[in-house]
Parts: sequence; C-alpha cells; structure tokens
Amino acid sequence: MQVKLTQSYAQSLKPDGKAHWIRDAIENKLLLYLGKSGKKTWYVDYTRPDGKRDHYRIGPAPDIITVAIARDKAREFLARCTLGEDISIKPKPKSSITLRELIDDHYAQWVIDNRRTGAGTLAMIRNAFADFMEQAVTKITQLQIEQWRVKYRREENVKAATVNRYITTLKAALNWGVKHKIIDANPAIGMDSLSEEDSIRKVRYLSNEERKRLFTAMDAREAAVREERLRFNKWCTERNKPLLPDLYKVSFADYLKPMVLIALNTGIRRKALFSLVWEDVDFVHKILILRQASDKTSKEGHFVNLNKIATEVLEKWHSQSTNTNNAALVFPSPVTGQVMDNCASAWEALLKDAGIKNFRWHDMRHDFASQLVMKGVDLNTVRELMGHSDLKMTLRYAHLAPAIKQAAVEMLE
Repeated sequence: MQVKLTQSYAQSLKPDGKAHWIRDAIENKLLLYLGKSGKKTWYVDYTRPDGKRDHYRIGPAPDIITVAIARDKAREFLARCTLGEDISIKPKPKSSITLRELIDDHYAQWVIDNRRTGAGTLAMIRNAFADFMEQAVTKITQLQIEQWRVKYRREENVKAATVNRYITTLKAALNWGVKHKIIDANPAIGMDSLSEEDSIRKVRYLSNEERKRLFTAMDAREAAVREERLRFNKWCTERNKPLLPDLYKVSFADYLKPMVLIALNTGIRRKALFSLVWEDVDFVHKILILRQASDKTSKEGHFVNLNKIATEVLEKWHSQSTNTNNAALVFPSPVTGQVMDNCASAWEALLKDAGIKNFRWHDMRHDFASQLVMKGVDLNTVRELMGHSDLKMTLRYAHLAPAIKQAAVEMLE
C-alpha cells in the first residue's frame, strides 16, 4: 500500500488485528509499519552491500518521530548507504550519539509505554533542552548544564522548582541510557538541586466570611440563570417556538454550583472532576473512583470519600442529568458535550461577585485539606484523602494545627 503520508493520516491509523506496511509516495523507501496492537514504527527499505533487501528501523511513529523527521532520517540513511556504509550492522559509536538520538530513537518509545506522563516528559526535554539536542551526549558537561540553568531561570522567569523538575527529568533519561548501555555516562549526575525558597506558596483557603460570600454568590447566580431561562421561554411562547426545560423544576440551574460544592467537599482536582464518569460514582459506598488517567499523584488512581453534602449534590445532579449511562461524563461541556477544557469565565465571574481575590480553582483543594487539618484530622489521613503519594506534600498544612501539637505534648503531663 502506497500513500502520500501526512501527520494526520499517520495519527488516524487504527489497528484492525492485522499488520500493515504503508509506503510513502514522496520518499518511497520510507515505510510506516502498523502492528496488530496499533504500535506504529518507521522503517527504511534498503539494499545491503551484499545485495539483499532489508528494513532499517528509524523509530516510533508518528507522535515521537513525525512524518517530516522520518523522511529526513530515511534520506540521511540512504545517502550513507550509497557511500557504502551498512548502518544496520554497524552500530553508531556511543561517543557520537546525540541527545536527540538518545531521546527520539531509544528513550521515547520506552517512556511512552511505561510512564503515564511519557508524552509530557518528551515534550519537556525537547523544549527545555533544545540547545543540547544536536550535541553528542559525551560532549555535554555539568558546566554547560549549570550555565543553561542560570540562563533559563533568567530568560524564562521560572521558579527553582520548575528548573529542578526539568533537570530531574533529563537525569532520568540519561540514567536510562546508561542502564541500557546506549551511552557510557550521565553528565548530569551529581548536580545539586536548587533551593526552592522562591517556590514556597502560602496555602490559600477560604475564610469564614469568604465562604459565606461565595455561597451567597452561587445562589444569586443560580437565581439569575433561572430567571434568564424563564424570560427566554416566555419569548418562545409568544412566537410558538419550542421551549427549553424549566430550570425551576430541577435542583441546579447549571453545572457550576454542583462542581464547586464537589470540589470543596472532596478536594478533587479539576482535571479529575472534568473527566469523571457516572460509572466512577459509587453511591452505595459513597466514594468516587479516580482513574489513573485523571489522577495526578497516583499511578493506580485512588478513591475519594464522599461526605453527606457531596453525596446529596451528586444524587440531585444525577436525577436531572439527561445522560447517566456508565460511560457518560458527570459534568460534560454545555457547549460540546465532551470533556470540559475549563470553566474559567464562569468561575472568575463568581469570584468577582463574591468579592474574593487571589483564589484559584485549585485552591479549593487546599481549602479542603486545610479545613480537615484545622478540625483535628491527622496529617496521614489527610494525605490519604488528598491522594498524596508522599507525606511531604501534606506537611504544608501542618502549621494550621498548632493546638493538636500542643495537646500531644500535654499528654505527657
């Protein structure tokens, strides 16, 4: 099969239980292999010096190595073959392997297959360390990485925690290369992390007064949405047009109030809330099941306990939802019906009406943890409820419970 390969075409290919070889109409020695499982790989069809035809593997396709890059690599390989070099049986010396070759030709497929955030990891390395990509790994020095670190912080105006994360990601890729004997040494090994004092953020949670104003603003917004629907239906009636559902007959006017109530009472992340489907809501045991794909901190996902408020909100929302099939989203986008990408406009308008400043959506998660700690819940339990993999992530809330520590030492009296 021969087609003019494009990036969109390569991405659209789906497995059908059979293996397929697709030849590029532009560079006819370039082959895209689609395996039975759906795995896609670039190959070059070439003739060895002994006259036998063979396939040389370029690397994974198409998100890791794009169509354009695959064509360039195929042409480079064929040019070297024309000069009499048989690359397929002559591995490239470790001393000349560039960072791009290590990442694209070796590390990429492994990290995609074995790490939940593999695609993000690759994008981070390629973007942050673009200046090093064409350099031989053996030529990269700690001094160069240190100079990059200073320059990157200054030019990109990023915090120390961000730079540390980038360096850690690079180290992991290089360590993988050493472990698999692709390179001899990791040039970033032994580098100390930067102090992250500039990354320490004050835990933001709602005061009692802010909480009251937020709930008042939510109720006012609900009333305004219902009144707007009432006026619209009156307009439709006068013109003999079909009416929209009466919002006075349901518990919530739209998605915002139930989403905010769930976030405040469970600490669930926004992405997880947007991705939640009805199959993952267990009304019997009063839990939400957060899957791996939407749960940032856990490799396996985790369970979120529902209190009375959260349970009642979900029950009411379930009763008024038009699609409650297992695979249906709990909070679909009102525009597309698919997963929401954000609700920034509605959220910011709500905060403005409530007179609340410097409070992000994610701060509702901090509010959830802070309220638990201030009510005497021990930090390990808070860690489990938040889904933190490490207690260090939960320790940021420890200062909110001085009375608990005082009561602990007084037990010795």
